[in-house]
Amino acid sequence: MTDFGALLHALADRDVKYIIVGGVAAAIHGGARATYDLDIVYSRTPDNMGRLVDALAPYHPYLRGAPPGLPFQWDTATLARGLNFTLTTSLGDIDLFGEITGGGSYDALLPHSIPVPVFGIQSRCLTLERLIAVKRAAGRPKDLDAIAELEAIAEEMLRSQKKL
Repeated sequence: MTDFGALLHALADRDVKYIIVGGVAAAIHGGARATYDLDIVYSRTPDNMGRLVDALAPYHPYLRGAPPGLPFQWDTATLARGLNFTLTTSLGDIDLFGEITGGGSYDALLPHSIPVPVFGIQSRCLTLERLIAVKRAAGRPKDLDAIAELEAIAEEMLRSQKKL
């Protein structure tokens, strides 16, 4: 089971620049679907990638789904050579995205994110509207299934705002 709070605290403690996307973002906005990993889009600046490597290193990140014993070195050079990583750690699963379909990179998504208090820290989360758009662009069955719920949440929020 993934300890979302501990993963987010590890990132925050190292001042990693990231935006929460995926199932945790949906839950932050009120979604009820279960999620088993933390999905983030991270800034690909050299300093931030170094902080991200340092934040996760104590939790022994390893490629999720890779056979045990496959050589994998978690360092800044590895992160710089790749873009997206699906990892398992001693705190649970985390997906690191240098960019996402329908949304792009950290810098492209930053204007479409909001600060949110989660697990006792301030994090950035994709806005509900952009989350719906990236899920639609991804086109995976599980994303398409989540869109109806997220659109209902968006409609309810709009109705609530109109009442004010």
